[in-house]
Amino acid sequence: MRKLGQILNDKGSKYAVSGVPVQSRADVDAALKLLKRDKSYAKATHNTWGVLLPDEGPLKADDGESGAGMIILRMLEREDLPGHLIIVTRWYGGKHLGGDRFRHVQTCVRSYLDALSDAKTDRRKKAD
Repeated sequence: MRKLGQILNDKGSKYAVSGVPVQSRADVDAALKLLKRDKSYAKATHNTWGVLLPDEGPLKADDGESGAGMIILRMLEREDLPGHLIIVTRWYGGKHLGGDRFRHVQTCVRSYLDALSDAKTDRRKKAD
């Protein structure tokens, strides 16, 4: 599992992003369990996620952050990235963020996708 850790802060809320390749719902459940073995992630207010499973289709969970899972799914669809689970974690800071929370989810997912793309580029360079 790739954890990028804390990506941004806003009004006391902290956001992080993680992800891992998966092929089934059982893989998704195992990845979430692995992430939550880290006490800080287990204590997070929200662990929202999305995945496009090759055989089962799109799956998502908002974990109380209404609409966040759909944002992750849309971004995965735009990137045409099936079989990859992305989890955005939020530790609530005590102040409501309104619509900004959706932009923050997008920022986290974009950071993860960029890091994934950079890693693929690095691997290609090493292979050449």
